[in-house]
Amino acid sequence: MFYISEVKSTAPAAFQTTLQEMVYHVLQQFNVCYERVDTDEAITMEDCLLIDEKLNMQTVKTLFLCNRQQTDFYLLITTAGKPFKTKDLSSLLGISRLSFAPADLLEQMLGTKVGGASIFSVMLDKDNKVQVVLDEDAISSEWYGCNDGTSTSYMKLKTEWVVNEFLAFAHHKPKIIKL
Repeated sequence: MFYISEVKSTAPAAFQTTLQEMVYHVLQQFNVCYERVDTDEAITMEDCLLIDEKLNMQTVKTLFLCNRQQTDFYLLITTAGKPFKTKDLSSLLGISRLSFAPADLLEQMLGTKVGGASIFSVMLDKDNKVQVVLDEDAISSEWYGCNDGTSTSYMKLKTEWVVNEFLAFAHHKPKIIKL
């Protein structure tokens, strides 16, 4: 059975990663209200559906992508249930071919392992090598559901804050698209 804690509104007692610690520091700095749960490692869409039910929101899908040469990087945020086709996004962005970035680059550039990519990961992208790409559908609801840079802690916070304040704080201007 997949473990999900009771809903909490405080940071974890101990942080698993530097990124996770940064996330809660920024939330505190901006006085952002959030709800969160600790979980077993969430791997499947079914796991995320259970998390969504507990937090009464929908977790976004966050994908770390790159061009063939691995010189241009993209953090795509879309809805969890939306099928993803690289050729569709490549066309929208005017790029010949996109693919998933290697796991070692995900960890090196965004401080997370596979399954832990989050909008908050851009705080570690100080050189702005990663373009944030937001699907309109993923930012159309009141609540933004995501992980905190780990695959074992998920949160719900206001979408408006993420898009308008957090990304400006992280010095990342998003490209908004319709997938």
